[in-house]
Amino acid sequence: MYARRHRLGLCLYVMFVFIFAMVCFLYQLPLEAVGYAAGLCTILGIAVFMIDGWKYYKKTEELSWQLEAVRNGVERLPKPEDEQERLYQEILENSRHERIIQVAELNKEKKEVIDYFTLWTHQIKTPIAAMRLLLQQEITDVGQYYEQKKQTQVELFKIEQYVEMVLQYLRLTDSLNDFVLKEYDLDDVIRQAVRKYAPMFIRKKLSLEYNPVNAKIVTDEKWMVFVVEQLLSNAIKYTYSGVIRIYMKNGCLVVEDTGIGILPEDLPRIFDKGYTGYNGRSDKKASGIGLYLVKEILSRLGHKIHAESEPGAGTQMKVLF
Repeated sequence: MYARRHRLGLCLYVMFVFIFAMVCFLYQLPLEAVGYAAGLCTILGIAVFMIDGWKYYKKTEELSWQLEAVRNGVERLPKPEDEQERLYQEILENSRHERIIQVAELNKEKKEVIDYFTLWTHQIKTPIAAMRLLLQQEITDVGQYYEQKKQTQVELFKIEQYVEMVLQYLRLTDSLNDFVLKEYDLDDVIRQAVRKYAPMFIRKKLSLEYNPVNAKIVTDEKWMVFVVEQLLSNAIKYTYSGVIRIYMKNGCLVVEDTGIGILPEDLPRIFDKGYTGYNGRSDKKASGIGLYLVKEILSRLGHKIHAESEPGAGTQMKVLF
């Protein structure tokens, strides 16, 4: 390995010896003087190659040890002997630094996914347990049967919501998102979301004020429907009586409710991942993922969202296309 690495130097040495011999022969110098000079050069060359070969062996041995040290994260490269080695080591150090950053990001993403699924598991247990209790109840009359059926449908709807949420979360965190941008009628998007949540409006006895907005938008229909559904879900969840309005104002789609509102200190952070705020902590079932997904989806679609709210006076969610 060492001889192959220094083959150029060895070839030059042989060539120089040949040239030296030819010159001596042409000038008819004494053979004894030529042999003496050639011997000195050979001894000197062998000494240089032995010293350099020993250094090469020691460095190879040290680098072999580093291969094992890399696995334990305690690698430290030997001191560079020239500018070329220094540049190689700088490249390796940059690669190591990038690797550390990537591993840290992957670990962070893994922890976030585990945390979310842990919370999601606790969330979905609640409607499942409620459905089990409903099914265990004895039915004595028709009225009780229909009431049990309605309650079971509500709990089933919650399960469907949680499943849809986790699917969208996984799709959004995937590097290959299936966004397809086309022009859509915004009213069609809104109606899909309203139809899905109609039973919840009836269940909570909430009014819906919605007049066609007559607007065309360039977006992804599937993801935009999910956004409107999440805004309606939050509005219904935190509105115990009153009305929910959907309308256009100054180029924004507004979803307005007359619910409990959001505290001023919580308002700037409601779109942060995992942040539930005072209302979410009171609810004890909020994951802090819904509005985060809304913000991320709208951002990737090229849209924006802004929230305005006062405690006890309701909330306005404004989507700007």
